Parts: sequence; C-alpha cells; structure tokens
Amino acid sequence: MFEVIGERINTSRKLVQAAVAARDAAYIIDDVKKQQAAGANFIDVNAGARIGHEEEDMRWLLDTIQPISTVPLTLDSPDPAVLEMAFKMVEKTPMINSISLERDRFDAMMPFLEGKECKVIALCMDDAGMPGSAADILNRARELVKALNKIGIPTGSIYMDPLVQPISTDSNKGVMVLDAVRAIKAAFPEVHITGGLSNISYGLPQRHIINRTFVSLMMDAGMDSAIIDPLDAKIMATIRTADMLLSHDDYCMNYLKGVRAGAIVS
Repeated sequence: MFEVIGERINTSRKLVQAAVAARDAAYIIDDVKKQQAAGANFIDVNAGARIGHEEEDMRWLLDTIQPISTVPLTLDSPDPAVLEMAFKMVEKTPMINSISLERDRFDAMMPFLEGKECKVIALCMDDAGMPGSAADILNRARELVKALNKIGIPTGSIYMDPLVQPISTDSNKGVMVLDAVRAIKAAFPEVHITGGLSNISYGLPQRHIINRTFVSLMMDAGMDSAIIDPLDAKIMATIRTADMLLSHDDYCMNYLKGVRAGAIVS
C-alpha cells in the first residue's frame, strides 16, 4: 500500500510557526489528529524555521505530538545534533528526513545514521546540483544505497527521492523522473520511492489537476510513498484509487472504506 508522509507540521508554515512560538499545543494536536484521520502513515516534524530555536521547538513538538500519535514520526532536520536529541525521544521507529550526496550533508549525516534502526529519506542530489537525466538519478541512487547499506541501513528502509523538477522549464522533466523511478525499482526492488510531487506543476495554472495526474503516473512507475498534505482530499482519493487499480488493495477494501467514509466521491 502507498504510504503518505504528512507534511503539515513544519514551522515554515505561518500558522504552525505561530502555534509553536506560542506553545499552542491544541493547534498542533488538532492538526496531527486530522492528518492521521485522513490516512497519513507518518507525520513529518520540522522545527527548522525559527532560527536559534530549532532544538527547543523540536523537543516541544515531540512532547506534544507523541502522546496522541498513532503513526511513526519523520524527524526532519539538517542538523545531526537536533536529530540525535529527537531520535532519543521517539517511541516508534522513526524515519529520518534526509541525507544526500552533497558532501557537507553526507559527511554530517552518515555518523548519525550509522547503527541506528530507522527509515531514511535519501535525496538524489550531489554537489553538481539537480540531476539532468534519468541516468544521473539512477547513478546517485546507486551511490546512496551502497553507502547506506555499508553503515547498516537495509535497502528496504531506504526511501529514495528522485527529485521532481518543474515541467514548465523543460517538458522532458516528467518523463525523466518516471524513467528514473522505473530504473531504480528495477535495480533495487526493495527500495521505496518517495518525495514531494508539487514541483512538477510549478509555474503552471490549475496545479492541483497536474499533481493528481502525476501521482498516478508515478505510482504506475513504482512510487509507493509521497510527502504531501493528507488533508488534500482530492489527491488522497486519487492515491487510494490508483492503489486499487495497481493491485495494491486486496479486494478493493481500502477503496471501499474510503467511499463509505465519504473520502472518495465522483
């Protein structure tokens, strides 16, 4: 089944930042409960926007969220010290967001990840910048899998982000990432494919229909996870329907559950 990483608890969002600054636990709890009810499999927690307050804000968010969280958390920070603190606080096996091949990030994150039981989001980015072809994405994925396996992260715990790029700047970007996903899954069947989807529609009108169509194509190529807003009912309905059509929903049970709950309508 497709896994949704709920992206809403991020202090780059104005309302979340205000709630964190005011220590408004009710707002955060309500949002997390809504994401879980909508079908989130993980809750991403990012406290990085208030410069100088990340560690204390992350600690408060985890203290607030964990008592009511029914799903694992995705610990989202570029700072290994913040992640180390957060990792010690979580009760369920977390996901770490993220590592890449960019030297500064890679060198900082590898010692933190070594020996830990966790899932890892791995970005197909290196110091050369965004990938320019499906072959570039696959080569970077190979390097990431090799490096993470070497420090004890099993292939099945790696969530590879092929880095979706705007189709408005290059009409081949959609096909490029679809080809890359197919190639990664062919080389590493156990690897999960995740990432943000909305970059594909950047700069274009009616972005929601582009994003919904694109997630169906990506799922057919092998994507089995995404970092999205689970309160976007239409994209959640698209994901549930595509999951069923791709034979990932035994006896259509998840689809039927969504219809009965009013989450999937024509």
